[in-house]
Amino acid sequence: MIEKILPSRVAVAEAFSDLPDAVLLPGEEQLTRGFVAKRLGEFATTRHCARRALGSLGIAPVPILKGERGAPLWPQNTVGSLTHCIGYRAAAVAHRTDVLTVGIDAEGDAPLPGDVHSSIALVTEQRRERELRLKQPGINWDRLLFSAKEAVYKAWFPLTHRWLGFEEADIVLRLDGSFTAELLVSDLEPAAGTGVTEVPARFSGRWLAEGGLLLTAIVVGNHPAP
Repeated sequence: MIEKILPSRVAVAEAFSDLPDAVLLPGEEQLTRGFVAKRLGEFATTRHCARRALGSLGIAPVPILKGERGAPLWPQNTVGSLTHCIGYRAAAVAHRTDVLTVGIDAEGDAPLPGDVHSSIALVTEQRRERELRLKQPGINWDRLLFSAKEAVYKAWFPLTHRWLGFEEADIVLRLDGSFTAELLVSDLEPAAGTGVTEVPARFSGRWLAEGGLLLTAIVVGNHPAP
């Protein structure tokens, strides 16, 4: 499903329930100590999706461990993103030569609690949401905004290794299935050791509402130096 909003250079694997054949590889077991059965199944299935997606790129199965702030650690020369929600797990990966960063997110198509919405949405975003709701009332635009902000963070963090608050991205959702995110930060310096020379001040993404899910995706292409 999520491949509909991702370019072909990004490999995708997804599942709509926990998979009985999803297993953890060495190192991953330590990350799941204390997990209840539901959380364990979710974690294992999402990692299973990651290995399937990496396999599409010709990369052998490897443990997907966690780095700073819990970000997944991908094999050398690859980038990727993971997401999960009730009834959905997915991974999107690409070669670093093709893609600088990728961020995906999935949410159930249901309204956000009011207190959450007010804490994540800028005044300008709330105004645009009201306009969108009048034009297309069948979508929970508040939840879609939340998903887009999650995708923005997942695309941002591998480039900078810095936190990005909900209030630091101004997102414009569009009826045509696209969105843009203006980063409201003064520091766009990439993190040392990432090989990144520049962090974009704006991300562009796509969204999809289908099957009771809201999906968002951001892909920033890696343009070779002249």
